[in-house]
Amino acid sequence: DYAAMRQALSRRYRRVKTGEVPLPDVLIIDGGKGQLTEAIEILSELGVHHLFVLGVSKGPSRKAGFELLHRADTGEELSLPSTAPALHLIQHIRDEAHRFAITKHRQARGKARSQSPLEGIPGVGAKRRQSLLRHFGGLRELARASVSDIAKVSGMSHQTAELVYSALHAD
Repeated sequence: DYAAMRQALSRRYRRVKTGEVPLPDVLIIDGGKGQLTEAIEILSELGVHHLFVLGVSKGPSRKAGFELLHRADTGEELSLPSTAPALHLIQHIRDEAHRFAITKHRQARGKARSQSPLEGIPGVGAKRRQSLLRHFGGLRELARASVSDIAKVSGMSHQTAELVYSALHAD
């Protein structure tokens, strides 16, 4: 996903440019020529040069152990023997990056799923949220309520009731 790669590289290498983190010796990109070209373009836009960038893609058989390495500086395509320790290290780095990305994606998806649509509404904190849910018996019933019904809940102003109603009917 080019957009995700752009975001990750931009975030990381802006910090390199400000001196927050050092420039690495090598940047390994998970992907072939397309991803490598995109990464080089992003780095160039950020003014990051003189960095050894290596792309790792599945070989023609698309099996583990037959990965192809793509050098950004020469355009050269390399194939290491499946028993080469350097290839094993690169595979391990790639697999760890995959594990990290999948874990972060699952956490973000879980957080979005567990977050109430009432969170983030100005004037509706934890206590008002509980009060609303208790009064209506749940989110589904609250969504069916009118602005005037919501305003009848203890501590709710008409203005806040309108915000709640709007948030629940935004779609």
